[in-house]
Amino acid sequence: MIEDILLFIAVGFAAQMVDGAIGMAYGVTASSVMMSMGVPPATASASVHVAEMFTTGASGFAHWRRKNVRLDLVWRLALPGMLGGALGAYVLSGIDGDVIRPVVAVYLLAMGGLILWKALHPPPPHELSTRKVAGLGLGGGFLDAIGGGGWGPMVASTLIGGGTQPRYAIGSTNLAEFFVTMTVSFTFIFTIGLELWPAILGLIIGGVIAAPFAAMVTQKLPDKPMMILVAVVIMLLSLRNLVDVVQKWLA
Repeated sequence: MIEDILLFIAVGFAAQMVDGAIGMAYGVTASSVMMSMGVPPATASASVHVAEMFTTGASGFAHWRRKNVRLDLVWRLALPGMLGGALGAYVLSGIDGDVIRPVVAVYLLAMGGLILWKALHPPPPHELSTRKVAGLGLGGGFLDAIGGGGWGPMVASTLIGGGTQPRYAIGSTNLAEFFVTMTVSFTFIFTIGLELWPAILGLIIGGVIAAPFAAMVTQKLPDKPMMILVAVVIMLLSLRNLVDVVQKWLA
């Protein structure tokens, strides 16, 4: 048990360093690692989201203290995001792990590709309507629950591409994510329960330890190389999951 906690402390530390550096990818990084270790998709997503309640709460509060948050934008994202997250968690909890695993692996591979594309081809600014922001929150919450992560890469990057000032896009997305994560976590608790407490505890401890170092990295490391590195790691882990699935099918 101690070995498991130490392992996931390392996973949580690495994921939080990534998230703190570029404002996204905690969930997809942690979920990709857990699935590559054989953890079922629903269990991985549940574990990551429970841990994220602590990390996103601390991050959202810090952004609010630094006046990086627009509350009107938070609620326009959070309310539909909570609905989408609950639906995604409910759907994932009712599907056999062996069936959903390749689907989630493809999704995470796509999210890695999205992060890589955003790094190499920053989108031109264009205004997002209120309806589009709500749709972004709904879709972001659903896919975040299904894939164990992806809220940040989808929501923050789209808002920035839509012309929202980066500090408000990242800060508001982080605070909204706390409410989405809380909803997804409770949905999983009431549907499949929680099993991997050593993993959850490790993710929380690792994330808390990494937070001040991640803030330091944010000031010194450019976003582009970190985003490229994260994208490559996520895509490699997802490809490994797909290879494992294909091998099981052929066996």
